[in-house]
Amino acid sequence: MRRDRARIIVLGYLIRGPYGGLAWHHLQYAMGFASLGHEVYFFEDSDDYPGCCNPMTGSIDCDPSYGLRFAAEVFQSVGLGDKWAYYDAHASCWHGPLGTRAKDLATSADIVVNVSGVNPIRSWFENVQIRVFVDTDPAFTQIRHMTDPKAMSLALQHTEFFTFGENVFAPDCSIPADGFPWRPTRQPIALDSWTVRPGTPEGRFTTVMQWDSYAPRKYEGRSYGMKSASFPPFLDLPQRTAATLELALGSEKAPRYGLRQRGWLITDPTVVTRDIWSYQNYISSSVAELSVAKHGYVSSHSGWFSERSAAYLASGRPVVTQDTGFSKLLPTGLGVLQFATPDEALEGIEDVRSRYGAHCLAAREIAEEFFDGRKVLAKLLKDIDA
Repeated sequence: MRRDRARIIVLGYLIRGPYGGLAWHHLQYAMGFASLGHEVYFFEDSDDYPGCCNPMTGSIDCDPSYGLRFAAEVFQSVGLGDKWAYYDAHASCWHGPLGTRAKDLATSADIVVNVSGVNPIRSWFENVQIRVFVDTDPAFTQIRHMTDPKAMSLALQHTEFFTFGENVFAPDCSIPADGFPWRPTRQPIALDSWTVRPGTPEGRFTTVMQWDSYAPRKYEGRSYGMKSASFPPFLDLPQRTAATLELALGSEKAPRYGLRQRGWLITDPTVVTRDIWSYQNYISSSVAELSVAKHGYVSSHSGWFSERSAAYLASGRPVVTQDTGFSKLLPTGLGVLQFATPDEALEGIEDVRSRYGAHCLAAREIAEEFFDGRKVLAKLLKDIDA
């Protein structure tokens, strides 16, 4: 591999999932590699099933038109306006500024990075020597590999394996072993794109979340649940603090009425995530993040840390979040406050309010030290070479 200037193709999920948070999650891989001086392109594949979301209508079908418009604006705004392509398998055609060159670029790439493993590895990538799977959903990904032959087949097409489950293979981590040699990684953040604005401790503690992303997974008699399984012990938090607690809450099954009755403010996540700027504005207008994690991340002691929480930190906003084992890996107590119980969550909220300025400064410092995209992705490349 050319270490100084590799040709890297990031396979992501942005046209099919045109939401602000998801866009940043995948986009910052391309931005991070580009900031290291590499020749970077962003590709996305429709896959072979209807998977294009339209937040305006709520539809999921094969039509990428909304996502293509969303992508064109997003890529242009971050300096990657001519660096992307979308393959529509349903129509057997390419879209985007690289459409006519896409296959040639793919066959000559040095590295393909499949973020979240959400893109198929088509024939034009088969001769790329380094094909990286980035698992952003630890425990659930490994269970899928062992229970879904199609998922296992896709994983086997990769040569390198990284996971947000940073405790993987640690003695106290119970991420199921699927046979792949996982190595730890975390979300890269394009720090220059996240402006720190002064905040006030009198605003809202917020998060953007799905109540249920999909059905719980079961493996060897053990259940790995969603945030809906983590949330019940914390239902009464708003009644125990003077702080305002708000959820930008997705999922049709979410008990919005019951949450409002207990004092939670509920806002529409499609408004918050309409584009990458509305998402940033929501974060920066918050006091801090208050968030639970998927039950499966917590119970497996995975070490997962949210890409959304990393964005709060980059914005100079503290994070009060349920511990998944990440407290072994990141500094806590200032900027990041972990909890396991409702009492600990309440203590974190009050600590943020009482030392707000110090928490905000520490939040950005943690982002710079531990989530800087240049550092995160330079380490990933170094680990591949090791």
